[in-house]
Amino acid sequence: MKNRLVFVDLLRGWATIVMIEVHVFNAFIFDAVKGEGWFQALNFVNGLVAPTFLFVAGFVFVVASDRKLEEFRTYGKAFWKQLSRIGLVWVIGYGLHLPFFSLYRTLYDSTQDQLLQFYQSDILHCIAIGMLIIFIGRIVIRSDMWYQRFLILLGSIFVLLAPVLWDVDYSGRLPGYLASYLNGQQGSMFPLFPWLGFLMYGAVAAFAHKRARSTGKEAAYFQWLLLIGIGLIVVGSVFVDLPSRIPTLSTAIRANPLFFASRLGIIAALLAACYYYGEWRKTERSFVLDVSRESLLVYTAHLLVIYGRFWNDQSPAALYGGSFSVVECIAGTLGLILLMIASAKLWGWIKKQTFPWARYISYATGLTTLILFLIRKY
Repeated sequence: MKNRLVFVDLLRGWATIVMIEVHVFNAFIFDAVKGEGWFQALNFVNGLVAPTFLFVAGFVFVVASDRKLEEFRTYGKAFWKQLSRIGLVWVIGYGLHLPFFSLYRTLYDSTQDQLLQFYQSDILHCIAIGMLIIFIGRIVIRSDMWYQRFLILLGSIFVLLAPVLWDVDYSGRLPGYLASYLNGQQGSMFPLFPWLGFLMYGAVAAFAHKRARSTGKEAAYFQWLLLIGIGLIVVGSVFVDLPSRIPTLSTAIRANPLFFASRLGIIAALLAACYYYGEWRKTERSFVLDVSRESLLVYTAHLLVIYGRFWNDQSPAALYGGSFSVVECIAGTLGLILLMIASAKLWGWIKKQTFPWARYISYATGLTTLILFLIRKY
């Protein structure tokens, strides 16, 4: 645990837990409730989950890649391992959007709407592409200073171009699987613009932390991070309407650079809060940390529970969507959270006790899933 940055694990773990609540409430709550004021406030909080995942992905990459740079640049084992991880995230992202768990039916029975949904960019797609970009950049750009400038420039481009690109329909100019990555016109919840800005700035924050830690100024770093976060929240909230006054820019709130700034500020403040909490409690073991370390498993598993078509080709969301009361949604959320915590703890224990067997189980599960997908015709 001493080699891990506990504050990052805590932030990712809590984001993963809140994510379960997001999907349960969005899938099952009465439609009439969604217009109430408290639900709008809840939606704002829930909207912090995805940017937090992206921010943490960028942060963790910089931390983890430090000791692997030479292997990356000489195409050693670490290079292929990192590339396979990125590919796995990408494949799972598309796998969760499959219209049917059958290659035959996907090719021959899919409607245009189903294919459009398959092409949509989700959080895993966004993370995979962002990780690929900063991975290649880390290999090519050898200077830390220039790499940081590259991250800042790229992050700014993704954020500032979002209101320019957001309202443009690219479906007639690009294939659907490419158009979906640029904006929300094809239904994508997490297109690259502006979402990859969170990942890039997360990587920048990691470099600043690395410098502070190496010079014994980690506490000062988090003081500044908290102040910067508060500043971004204030500036972003006060001036959020400015972009809408420029006729050529989109008025969509998700594309607004100042709305982005306020959410980035909240994430920075939350990261600082996790640091102070971890220092206060001297956190070494926690169910939050268990969930954090198995966040990809929890992400995939809880979505399959909610949206998996295992009941006569119907999912629980399709069967019971929009029919739960608030109390029922709270109960469902707590039940699913407990199930995911147990799953994360069990899988973490298996990996710790018999890592080779955990690897064999992973390979066997992946291969079985692929074979079933290829041979099924119903």
